[in-house]
Amino acid sequence: QRESEEPIKTLFEINDTLYAHAAIPPTESVNLWLGANVMLEYTLDEAQELLTGKLAIAKGNLKDTVEDLEFLRDQITTMEVNTARVYNWDVKQRRLEKSTSAA
Repeated sequence: QRESEEPIKTLFEINDTLYAHAAIPPTESVNLWLGANVMLEYTLDEAQELLTGKLAIAKGNLKDTVEDLEFLRDQITTMEVNTARVYNWDVKQRRLEKSTSAA
């Protein structure tokens, strides 16, 4: 809201369960927390470009993670089926050994 002279009213997170009301005056720059105790001031256009790029990367990472999870689910199912088959084969072999030793 660069054109407006009125402050933006919002809620911001203080911690996981605590929020506070804030009135943000019109500004031409923002400070972004980059991590590792680093905060930089960006113009609104630079900040939007940076955050849009980070969002695209995060969406790509989410897509890759979902695909990996689906692959793992398939592998787990295959492993469970194979384990059941081996167990059933072992039960059958024991029955055959028992019947041949009894005869």
